[in-house]
Amino acid sequence: MSPGETGAPRPGDAEARAEKLDTRAAGVVGLAVLCSRVLGLAREQIFAALFGGGRIMDAFTIAFRIPNLLRDLFAEGALSTAFVTVFSRTVATHGEAAAWRLANKVATLATVALSAITVLGVLFAPWLVSVLAPGFEGEKAALTVTLTRVMYPFILLVSLAALTMGMLNARNVFGVPAMASSFFNLGSIVAGVLLGYWLDPHFGTRAILGLAVGTLIGGALQLIVQLPALRRVGYHYHPDFHWRDPGVRAILRLMGPSVIAASTTQVNVLINSVFASQLGDGPTFWLTVAFRLMQLPLGVFGVALGTVALPLLARMAATGQHGAFRVELARGMRLAFLMTIPASIGLIVLAEPIISVLYQHGRFTAHETAESAGALRFYALGLCGYAALKVLVNAFYAIDRRKTPMVVSIVAVALNLGLNWIFTLRLGWGHRGLAFSTACVATSNFLILYLLMRSHLGRLESRALLALLGRVALASLALLAIAWGGGQLLLAHWATQHFWPKLASLTLVIGCAATAFFLCAAALGIAEVQDLRDALRRRLRRARNP
Repeated sequence: MSPGETGAPRPGDAEARAEKLDTRAAGVVGLAVLCSRVLGLAREQIFAALFGGGRIMDAFTIAFRIPNLLRDLFAEGALSTAFVTVFSRTVATHGEAAAWRLANKVATLATVALSAITVLGVLFAPWLVSVLAPGFEGEKAALTVTLTRVMYPFILLVSLAALTMGMLNARNVFGVPAMASSFFNLGSIVAGVLLGYWLDPHFGTRAILGLAVGTLIGGALQLIVQLPALRRVGYHYHPDFHWRDPGVRAILRLMGPSVIAASTTQVNVLINSVFASQLGDGPTFWLTVAFRLMQLPLGVFGVALGTVALPLLARMAATGQHGAFRVELARGMRLAFLMTIPASIGLIVLAEPIISVLYQHGRFTAHETAESAGALRFYALGLCGYAALKVLVNAFYAIDRRKTPMVVSIVAVALNLGLNWIFTLRLGWGHRGLAFSTACVATSNFLILYLLMRSHLGRLESRALLALLGRVALASLALLAIAWGGGQLLLAHWATQHFWPKLASLTLVIGCAATAFFLCAAALGIAEVQDLRDALRRRLRRARNP
């Protein structure tokens, strides 16, 4: 730790003030992602109520996970991250015209490559299912293969949507692309339920095909809603097959390592699916339910900060603003911890009531609620690591050290395999062990990358980060007391209550706990709380005086 290391830029460090991570933009993205996550939650609630949490939803979960994993690896993970980095650098060094020409080349290449991947996925669906869900047999395996073939074109649609999102983010347009995934959820819910009812009004096995087709309709909507905004910022697509371009090569060089590094979480979730498929009917979907709830705060805070930080950090690195780069990276991580530590505690303490309120309807039973809650508690232990990684991994790409996250991620995947074997098979923790190993891997991944980045930059505001963690821990004691006490007093009979009383009690407990946390955090003088409060006040003033 360097002498004089603090959480604020030094008075003489003028370059640190040249640009600043836009908390307003992060707030816009956070609200948009919150909307998407809520709709995604509603999507799974509806599907769980219609089909339960057993064999049919296990098959649908694996079938959707296969193209969705490729989406995370090649689109939102690798392609989008690499494209934003190189596109932002091209704008800063060669101008907008050159950047748009690069966009045409990449869009054409992505369309051709992903179309080929889609065809191969449809052809080799039986092999993919046998590898990724070896525990599925008979009708369950056959249903998974059929659903996989129906949904595989999703990767093409949503990858082009992710590329469009990257172009808009690089031009500092964040709201529209962040809202696009909400249209995916809306489309898949409405179209999926209507088609499912048309195929089978009783929502038996045949009706699940309607949900698969609805997924494709939602993916198409996610792409289409972004196109008007892309045209407004000056982009007009023209096919360009001249791929021997320095910018295209730079993106491909970034993509190779980031295919592994940027999507470690999804790779590990997929590995967990292999283990879960051998645990009977239910665990695959229970893990999905728990992971979805853990991703709600992760999407609102971690993804929002990572999305806004990437183009800013890329521009700072390209223009040599090293001090500003260090300050904004540290600030992004502090904000991630401030928002996710209380969320993690709340999920751990209130896991079962939350899942009961959200999922325990129709064919989703109390037993499935308890099993999903057990996984959620373990997943939540890694929430802070997940969120900070969203910012930290992007920082490595911004400084063109793409191989470092890749190597660390390879170690993380190996660690996940080992921990899965220990917790699930040796200790017999079942699907809970899979969730715990995922949390351990995320935390380890963050700690290793943090130490490596600190070594590279010389210092990384470590003293300020430790001070923040100490104050957040103190403020979280108030949240913990209220959440636990409220759970004992108000939610003691939640299992026998009807939906609306349960929802009201849970909302009251969460609201009081969150309010207590932020009041204590403000009283402890956490500067990031003041930043958030000032951003909210500016937003309210603009709303009153447009």
